[in-house]
Amino acid sequence: MSNPLLHFAGLPKFNEIKPEHVGPAVDALIAEGRALVEELATSKEAPTWYNFAVKLEDHSEKLGRSWSQVGHMNAVVNSPALREAYNDNLAKLTDFYSDLSQDERLYAKFKAIQASAEFANLTPTQQKIINNEVRDFKLGGAELPAEQKARFKEVSEALSKLSSRFEENIMDNTNDFKHLVENVADLAGLPEDAIEAAKEAATADGKEGYQFSLHFPSYMPVLQYADNRALRETMYRAYATRASELSKPEWDNTSLIGDILKLKREEAQMLGFSNFAELSLATKMADSPKHVTEFLNTLAKRAKPYAQKDMHELIEYAAKLGIADMQAWDVAYVSEKLRVEKYAFSDQEVKQYFPENKVLAGLFKVTETIFGVQVRKVDAPVWHADASFYEITDSDNQPVAYFYLDLYARNHKRGGAWMDECISRRQKESGVELPVAYLTCNFSAPVGGKPALFTHDDVITMFHEFGHGLHHMLTQVDEYGVSGIKGVEWDAVELPSQFMENFCWEWDVLRHMTAHVETGAQLPRELFDKMVAAKNFQAGMQTVRQIEFSLFDMRLHGEFDPNGKQTALDLIEQVRDEVAVVRPPKWNRFPNSFSHIFAGGYAAGYYSYKWAEVLSADAYSLFEEMGVLSGEAGKRFKNEVLSKGGSRPAMESFVAFRGREPSMDALLRHNGMA
Repeated sequence: MSNPLLHFAGLPKFNEIKPEHVGPAVDALIAEGRALVEELATSKEAPTWYNFAVKLEDHSEKLGRSWSQVGHMNAVVNSPALREAYNDNLAKLTDFYSDLSQDERLYAKFKAIQASAEFANLTPTQQKIINNEVRDFKLGGAELPAEQKARFKEVSEALSKLSSRFEENIMDNTNDFKHLVENVADLAGLPEDAIEAAKEAATADGKEGYQFSLHFPSYMPVLQYADNRALRETMYRAYATRASELSKPEWDNTSLIGDILKLKREEAQMLGFSNFAELSLATKMADSPKHVTEFLNTLAKRAKPYAQKDMHELIEYAAKLGIADMQAWDVAYVSEKLRVEKYAFSDQEVKQYFPENKVLAGLFKVTETIFGVQVRKVDAPVWHADASFYEITDSDNQPVAYFYLDLYARNHKRGGAWMDECISRRQKESGVELPVAYLTCNFSAPVGGKPALFTHDDVITMFHEFGHGLHHMLTQVDEYGVSGIKGVEWDAVELPSQFMENFCWEWDVLRHMTAHVETGAQLPRELFDKMVAAKNFQAGMQTVRQIEFSLFDMRLHGEFDPNGKQTALDLIEQVRDEVAVVRPPKWNRFPNSFSHIFAGGYAAGYYSYKWAEVLSADAYSLFEEMGVLSGEAGKRFKNEVLSKGGSRPAMESFVAFRGREPSMDALLRHNGMA
């Protein structure tokens, strides 16, 4: 029990976990799991919820909790030793879970519970878990003939390794790239804090000058503000060709894409589906790939005229700036110049009003007001000095959940922003175990002795991830299998996160979370009004870009033949012919870094962002009717959506909250495309 990964009483011991703990912990938990499976599978006792399902769930929770700590640290404090331990043990876990999902004896016992007289006496939540288990055993290959089971297991293990390698290649390429600029005159247009951060990066690397990387806080200001077009092109080219044959050969994801697609199709066909898209949708709200494609095409038809208008305006403005042949590395730069001219403010101006402490206080205030809880910082062991820990309490000051926060970009940390589960709420003999979440972002760290400053987009990202966190943390479901976000259909899981983004556009919310970094002054109403006026600036372009990615993903996992002559690059060009208004250069290798679908669980599910945006916009429209910070509307959302987790279908939760099925109208109105 000295192994911190085998510590299950209370919070993880992040200050004690080392790579050498991973193997022994995983081995011990897998051995315990295999022994339990044999005991339950060979028991002569009739299976029930308590003598069978709960015992399996108990072990699943322990193994999941231990591995979540390993996976999280691999993502935020990656090292060669930790990566090796992660990959070695990922293979063991995949093997264990493959055996578990194909065990006909366990499958038969779940079906026996489903068919028993006892089933009617279970709670709806317990029934949902049993039904999910029966479905998941089918999808895990439990009904396959013995010879196919072995191949199905090989495919699962291979996909697990390939996905991990795909993400590592992107991380390694991102960490490796450094571009040094010696003359500050070549950085004209860049904000002072971006120049300061580049100078600090160079100094930390023992160099004179200004060093830039492909981490977003370093990369994006160059694309958005640098007058030096050659510098913008250099950075864009490096970013757009990550993990491809145009970078270092050892990081090339091209062959991995082909291998992943072939294996996913084989896996789907073994289970009786025509393609992986059909398999993916078996557990989602959408009925079929055709249903998703029709949804995306309908949205594209509404959005593309606005996107074309946006692009025409941008090309005309680029010509005024002397850029007659606008390229992909010019789009963010020209867009920022145009926005400043049209709305008389810049992102950089707004950023000065959003210091980290005010943003967090504002986020917590919204949460406290509409959901009737309190948030406060408390002490706990963490994995890095940047990370912190918080407690959420109810109106009686009783704890209901906790979360870790890790906000800044750094080397050896995966890019992007995400929420993940650390501990899930569940009923135990000792009482209810409270949920704990990880909330991770990659914002600019403090520079020059000033606090960290966030762009308004960063603020929106923070609210988005916290929405995911609230879905996990405010659940009232006590059964592990559908507690929090578990069991929620993938295309509905973005509902709470996108819902929370709406508050970032409300004056009564935003003004209280601002203080100018130099003067302490609140965001002026005049500047806020300009931000709102600019809210839907290029909304058409942004919408068709998301549709482009979503259609590419759905076709790639549906009609695309990975054994045919067409490549993934050919396919995305076809999709762009139909919907895109911004055409990247032919050497752009976007698929090679599309980790959402090749390493992040969104395969044939990227459409979920737009799908859930319809749900979230319509959900928020009730707050617009009842009052943006309405405690009554907040209570309904908490009780009917957040607290229910995966205990019932997402559509039932939405209808219970809104009183009807969702409509696309609110989304189009929010995006200025009504």
